[in-house]
Amino acid sequence: MHDDPTTAPAVAPEEGGGAAEELAYRLRQQQLTAEYGHFALRTFDTLALLQEATRVCALGLHSEYCKAMEFLPEEQQFVVRAGVGWKPGVVGHARIGADVESPTGYAFQTGEPVISNHLEGETRFRTPSLLLEHGVRRAINVVVQGEGKRFGILEVDSPTEGRFTEADLAFMQGFANLLGVAIERQQFEAALIASEARAQAGEAELERALAHQEVLTREISHRVKNSLSIVASLLALQGRMSSNAELKQSLADAQARVQTIAQVHDRLWRQDEVKTINLADFMGDLCNQIRSTAAPGLTLAYDFAPVSLPTDQAVPLALLINELVTNAFKYAYPEGKGEVRIAIKPTRAGLLRLEVHDQGPGLPEAFDAQTSSSLGMKLIASLSGQIGGRPDWRSSGAGAHFALDFPAEDAPRDR
Repeated sequence: MHDDPTTAPAVAPEEGGGAAEELAYRLRQQQLTAEYGHFALRTFDTLALLQEATRVCALGLHSEYCKAMEFLPEEQQFVVRAGVGWKPGVVGHARIGADVESPTGYAFQTGEPVISNHLEGETRFRTPSLLLEHGVRRAINVVVQGEGKRFGILEVDSPTEGRFTEADLAFMQGFANLLGVAIERQQFEAALIASEARAQAGEAELERALAHQEVLTREISHRVKNSLSIVASLLALQGRMSSNAELKQSLADAQARVQTIAQVHDRLWRQDEVKTINLADFMGDLCNQIRSTAAPGLTLAYDFAPVSLPTDQAVPLALLINELVTNAFKYAYPEGKGEVRIAIKPTRAGLLRLEVHDQGPGLPEAFDAQTSSSLGMKLIASLSGQIGGRPDWRSSGAGAHFALDFPAEDAPRDR
């Protein structure tokens, strides 16, 4: 996983951004969650899983500190297994009490997440000395647990003023749920490998083990979808409570984008392969879904090459297609009648070309995608950068045309 510097501006509530920036912030959180789910399937090192989780959670909440703590039953303490931002000597060594007087211990013992937005005035818990030493003012603690026993706590800490919200908590809890299942899956696979090495596992036991591994893999997908559903519900609730028509529309758009991530993620997990997908089948299903929800007078024609695509590119590419098509429907055909065409074909060696065009009035005069303040345009630029391409917009009497050349590891090469 990596963070793309071209990502659209995403501003946390306490950072003072407008509605569009905060919506980009929430959308980015859910995209990070989905990307981490795929990372977890390809990673067989528990420490690497924990470390990446702390890095991405800190990134998702714009926080300086994050740590993953494992509970040590014999010591009745937590040890900091992974983290970002902490002074040397903390990760791998620092111990934190597991009693209910501390926010970490309370979350672990009760299974309930804890938000502390004013640690200096906190009366419910004792603030751990580690947080005091680093000037932490607010924190979120969530339990890391798979289908079995609890592993520990995932905690994001911030030294800045502000408030963590219920939406932040949903992001963190979804992440911790993913991490818990991924750790359990790794532990199970390690035990299975050891069993095979000792030649003690019979055929029936091996079949049961493989079936359990499949269940755990599906559980990761289930938990990602649950996290996305929670955020979509929060956005819908906020929209119903708002009297501002522009804000209501922005929240509805954000909700639709989160639901798209959930749908894309669901399709991805239904594939037989983990590392690659069939472009034609995967994107064809997505376009059929978009077409089924469009107005009756709007049509979508598509043509995708039957090539394999790395799953790392599948989510941002699918989100890009969804954004481009819905934008075309909205702006090219405001009366609700017209056709959008989309294609992905191999071009020169190792490259694929995405093209989307309509037959509407074309782009506005003086249109500049790079300076546009539209959240949709910022997302298109960000997603294009994530799959390794640079968008090219053109306009003519025949409508607007979008083109993007991007690399694909398994794309066929022209001869």
